[in-house]
Amino acid sequence: MKNTKKSWAEKLATDHGLPKVEPIPPRMQAKWGKGTLVIAAPREVDALMQKVAKGKVTTFAELQRALAKRHKASCACPMTTGIFANIAAHAADEAEQAGKKRITPYWRTLKSGGELNPKFPGGLAVLRSRLEAEGHTVQVRGKRMFVVEHERKLVQPEAD
Repeated sequence: MKNTKKSWAEKLATDHGLPKVEPIPPRMQAKWGKGTLVIAAPREVDALMQKVAKGKVTTFAELQRALAKRHKASCACPMTTGIFANIAAHAADEAEQAGKKRITPYWRTLKSGGELNPKFPGGLAVLRSRLEAEGHTVQVRGKRMFVVEHERKLVQPEAD
C-alpha cells in the first residue's frame, strides 16, 4: 500500500489558492474591527521566519503584522499564520534530518510574551538549547519557558 501522507515540505509548498485578502467576517469584527484580513500562503510565513537573524527573535504577532503590511490588509489571520509557522518549523526539521545545513530558524519564532512554542520540533529542551547557543537567556516559569528581555531582540521581518 502506497504511503499517501504528505511530507512537511509538500505541505509547505501547497498554497491552496493563497494568499487571499477578504473582508473581516462580521463574527470577527468585534475583536478585529472592520477592514480586511489576509490569509497568507504557507511559503510566505516560512520566508518571513527565514529572515530572523541569529541573536534576534520574532513573534507570531510580528509575523502577522508583516503579512498584513505586505498585503495592505488590516490584519493577518492568527490561526493560519500559526498553523503555517508550525508547518514551516516541521519542514525545516525534516530537511535538517535529511542532512540539510541551512534551514528555517524556527526556534527564533516565539509566542506572545517571549514564550517558546512547545509544539515546535524537539520541544522546549531543543528550542532552549538552540536559543541559548545564540546568546539568549531562557527562563523557566512552571512548565513554560520564556526568552528573557525578548523585546530588546525583537524584529519584524520585512516581507519582500
